[in-house]
Amino acid sequence: MRLMIVLGSGGHTKEMIRVVDLLGQRHSYAYLHCADDKLSLQKIKYPGPTFGVIRPRMKVMSWPVIVVRTMVAALQSSWALLRFRPRAIVSTGPGVAVPACILAKLCGIKVIYIETGSRVFALSSSGRILYRFADLFLVQWPELLSAYPKAIYEGRLF
Repeated sequence: MRLMIVLGSGGHTKEMIRVVDLLGQRHSYAYLHCADDKLSLQKIKYPGPTFGVIRPRMKVMSWPVIVVRTMVAALQSSWALLRFRPRAIVSTGPGVAVPACILAKLCGIKVIYIETGSRVFALSSSGRILYRFADLFLVQWPELLSAYPKAIYEGRLF
């Protein structure tokens, strides 16, 4: 199966590398990553094409800049989706995942979202957005299940 893995940076990448480790060699992987994050690329164990995407949002940005950057990220993500043609896209929720996952859903590609393990009582902003779009929405803490009935708890990645 062809899977597109969304790498964020830091903890998001660590969690996704763990997911890929659990899935193993039986799949073909492509990686969508923030273009300014070279460290995440060094963590990849199973080779596959990599696609750099502009980071849609940083901590100190005005809304008009965020909107423009998100549109650019969406265009770059659509190019990656068309080139690799995955059956599913898998993410733990960095901001770069939002436009990619929404586009994937519109193209009929399955969206698998794993809420980052750092979110115990409330979803991240990416999680709140992608909760509506994900075909499979996993959380790493049972406390989130009462507020998000569509979510599935299968334990922690670590």
